[in-house]
Amino acid sequence: MTIRVAWGTGTGPTEMSAYDAALAAANLHNYNLVSVSSVIPADADVEAVGTAPDLGPAGNRLTVVQAHANAAGPSRVSAALAWGKSDAGPGLFYEVADETAAEDVEARVRAGIDAGMDLRDWTPADVSVRTASADADPGEYAAAVVVAAYGDSESIL
Repeated sequence: MTIRVAWGTGTGPTEMSAYDAALAAANLHNYNLVSVSSVIPADADVEAVGTAPDLGPAGNRLTVVQAHANAAGPSRVSAALAWGKSDAGPGLFYEVADETAAEDVEARVRAGIDAGMDLRDWTPADVSVRTASADADPGEYAAAVVVAAYGDSESIL
């Protein structure tokens, strides 16, 4: 299985419209996202793609780990997702999202993934981080997302 990491930002007149716009920037807006905690299966490959390819028909279920921040303006939001596979095979995702600068969420997500790896007594072979940040002007909302999409979507029925 391939897990694709995509990210995006968006603005809109409501919190949900900004989130939808950020998902559209990542090409993940047409799926029903089902969040899971953070474990990467040993046999999965993780690719940072920026914008997700077509992962199936609109309305399908898509398993994800996501960092997602929303705020009303004037404000800045940032989201960060870190991942690493252990020498033994499985790995972790960690996410941080807040009304702050990208550098802040990146530092916090790096500390989080280090703690998660230590908790499991795993030595990471490599750790990667992706961040997204957006500014909201007064009267609008902004959203930032970084999403790890597990494989292709599946029918929800």
